[in-house]
Amino acid sequence: MAAQRPENINEIILDTAEELLKVNSFSEVTLAKIAEKANISKGTLYYYYKSKNEILFAVTDRYLSRQWDELIQWTENKEKDTSSHRLVNYVIERNIAYAGLRLHLFDAALLGDEEIRAKLIHRYDEFQKLISAKIAERTDVVSADYFTWLILMVSDGIIIQNSLKNESFDTRKFLENSTEYIKKIENMHKPQ
Repeated sequence: MAAQRPENINEIILDTAEELLKVNSFSEVTLAKIAEKANISKGTLYYYYKSKNEILFAVTDRYLSRQWDELIQWTENKEKDTSSHRLVNYVIERNIAYAGLRLHLFDAALLGDEEIRAKLIHRYDEFQKLISAKIAERTDVVSADYFTWLILMVSDGIIIQNSLKNESFDTRKFLENSTEYIKKIENMHKPQ
């Protein structure tokens, strides 16, 4: 009789890969390591994913889908203050929370993986449109498209500074100052 397999092998693979990517570089994670840590055969792993890049993007896609759903849920919650300055903080804090995954994607894309690069750009475009629409619902003080790209670029910059362990950059203080500046700008444009 064949051994029983868990129904959620795909989730086990993705959870294991995500766990390994938190403490290892993408180049250090092999399909063999993922299979061993997930307690599955290499053949089973290969049945689901043919390459590390497929796994990396599946892990990232799962994370981004969660982030997308949470953003929509948060912005549509009428009981929360989802004003512009809070939206900016929400997006940036969520983006930098999973810096490791994003850095692995950047690395693969910058080293010439065209498929990862194209998927990464596609995801940026999707998030830019969603965030831009949410900003446009809240303010018209600045171009929503411009402001969204600014938020995404700031998020990436914070990820890089934190990855460099730049002690002269204080993420918390930066976000607090940003919140105050956004509030001031919005207040300047409120009708008296």
